[in-house]
Amino acid sequence: MLLPQLDDGITLLDVEGGRGVPILQSLVLDHLLLHAGPSFWVDANGHATTTTLAQIAPSQRLLNRIHVARGFTAYQHYGAVCDLPTAVNESIRTSTADAGAAGREEPSRDEDTSPHTPALIVAPAVDAQYRADDTLGETHAKTLQARTLARLATYADGYDIPVLVTRAQRDDFTTPVAMAADHHLKCEQTRMGPRVVGEDFETLVYPVDDGAYYQTTFAYWRQLLAARATQVGVEPTTPAPSTPTPEGVGTGVTADGEAVAATTDPLLDAWTASGTGGR
Repeated sequence: MLLPQLDDGITLLDVEGGRGVPILQSLVLDHLLLHAGPSFWVDANGHATTTTLAQIAPSQRLLNRIHVARGFTAYQHYGAVCDLPTAVNESIRTSTADAGAAGREEPSRDEDTSPHTPALIVAPAVDAQYRADDTLGETHAKTLQARTLARLATYADGYDIPVLVTRAQRDDFTTPVAMAADHHLKCEQTRMGPRVVGEDFETLVYPVDDGAYYQTTFAYWRQLLAARATQVGVEPTTPAPSTPTPEGVGTGVTADGEAVAATTDPLLDAWTASGTGGR
């Protein structure tokens, strides 16, 4: 396959050449196609946008499995990471109750995973809020970032799932991110298109139709994920490019346990109330 597999533990994805290549979103959607269960996304710098996700998602139902929270400051980001187990427990309670009410349980494509337990945790630009917060000194910022990484590592071990992270900058401040990672993927821009390299993976060519050439548009990533969806028996339901993106793009849970729909661009906080400082 043309996308690398995400293994359990923390995977650091370094993307060179800007965010024009939707490799982060493609990896998340590809993983959800292969594994049952929801994904929990702690966002920073607006990576979880409906524009990118809806453009390349082979099925809109995948977007309902992505629960997103956003922290606009270092403390809010850290708080969202700390609140993640509560969000997971509430998601499990809600999904099992819904399955029981329907009298059936969604079959898992992977016998080692459950449609109720988390399949993936995503934390893009994991360093962004800690380096940008003017209220934190350098030492305090590094400490708070380290605590965030420790919690993400704990979740990876506790849930036996991948945790996918990226960093806004590669410098001394984010050296701990690289040290905490169990796996490392690098996506670099070449004159022929994006190239992904990992421990056991390397993109060599993007075959399209009967030939073999490089394609870097959203249409290519959408086509790639549609092929994956067909492979696992998910009927693609992505609307045509001219069709407006639907408002409903995901679900979340507030701190009070209330289920809410994510309907804005970018996605709203999924498991913390808007009235608690924007978390």
